[in-house]
Amino acid sequence: MTSFAPPASPVLPDLEVDVLVIGAGPVGGTLATALATAGVAVAVVDAQALAPMELPAFDGRAYAVAASSRNLLDAAGLWDLLPAPSCAITGIRVSDGRPGERASALHLHFDAGEMGEEAFGWMVEARSLRVALNARLAALPNLHLLAPMTARVEREASGVVAHLEGGRLVRARLAVSAEGRRSALRAAAGIGAARLDYRQSGIVCAIAHERPHRGTALEAFLPNGPFAQLPLPDAPLEGEGERSVAAREGFAHASAIVWSERSSLVPHFMAMGPEAFAREVTRRMGDHLGRVRLVGGRWAYPLSALQAMRFTDTRLALVGDAAHGIHPIAGQGLNVGLRDVAALAERIILAKAAGEDVGSPALLADYQAARRPDAILMLGATHALERLFGNDIAPVRIARRLGIAAVDRIPALKGFFARRAMGFSGGVASGLLGGRGIMPVA
Repeated sequence: MTSFAPPASPVLPDLEVDVLVIGAGPVGGTLATALATAGVAVAVVDAQALAPMELPAFDGRAYAVAASSRNLLDAAGLWDLLPAPSCAITGIRVSDGRPGERASALHLHFDAGEMGEEAFGWMVEARSLRVALNARLAALPNLHLLAPMTARVEREASGVVAHLEGGRLVRARLAVSAEGRRSALRAAAGIGAARLDYRQSGIVCAIAHERPHRGTALEAFLPNGPFAQLPLPDAPLEGEGERSVAAREGFAHASAIVWSERSSLVPHFMAMGPEAFAREVTRRMGDHLGRVRLVGGRWAYPLSALQAMRFTDTRLALVGDAAHGIHPIAGQGLNVGLRDVAALAERIILAKAAGEDVGSPALLADYQAARRPDAILMLGATHALERLFGNDIAPVRIARRLGIAAVDRIPALKGFFARRAMGFSGGVASGLLGGRGIMPVA
């Protein structure tokens, strides 16, 4: 009797690239596509399969993409690949109140048109960005996507070597950790991180509502945490699943909700039926959008802050949540991470074009000097806002309402806050990734 051994798996050749990115999420994926668009050779390793992340049940979040972040996504070839329309945020209303009570008449309102801007930002569904990332990662010829895959990364002064499952090697000049808050590369480098548990969770969902939002976002400061209503595109007349008018029970208008609440109370709200949950949303948001219905699922995420003690090590850079994490009170978490991407990508592209080492100590020192102060500032600002507005002490409540009203009457101060919201700050050069495409280095 003759036996046949199964054919051996083909041995794939080792890879030689400029940059190895660990993590293909929104920050790591955008960095990889920005670099590869410029002609920098990149390998991306992610432990998870990426295709399932496109499914509606995987992630119900929507991102408030600031104007500077849109420029970066456009330059990386991602913006035009978004399969679902984005919604411009043309107004922002900031109020202070309590659930079930009318918001204070002392409020702060930003209007993009009055400031000569097209929009403060654009709402993009997380799964829509995932679809665009997956398509772009697969299309770039000098980008090697390795997922699902794990890697053991070794770093020395001379370079980086990643040992993949099956024995394949990836050699690079620089490793980038885009792994998130539990970054293995950060831990292996001995980089400490300060952490703060807010004892809150963020409830994320989408609602359909009777009246149009007119592109206006609401940030309501409540005693148990901030509550944000963010405008989403109107529904088409038919088709497109959950986005259709029929799926929204006749309501063509929709918004994303990011509701910060005490962690001890979150299971109670998550267990509510759709109608009771919608009533709780209205109690916090107010009735300016008319009747409200829940669309799709609900997700809850614990909220905490994190700040790495440094953003670099030998042949290593941290980006996004591997370097910092902030409270969602201002909707800036992803935008701060994308500012990391823009700053690091510009430095790598310029070094590559000049024939210099893309992982040199000087380049990494320059990146950290550009980005760490901005990240610390955003962490401090969001933490201060959470502490200032996350209480119901009467004198403090009166003072902050007067402060909101004062800012609303000072154009220069309003302009400063608006520029911060749009992301035009934080050590990012303006030209190379300015939304007009990336100049190839080759």
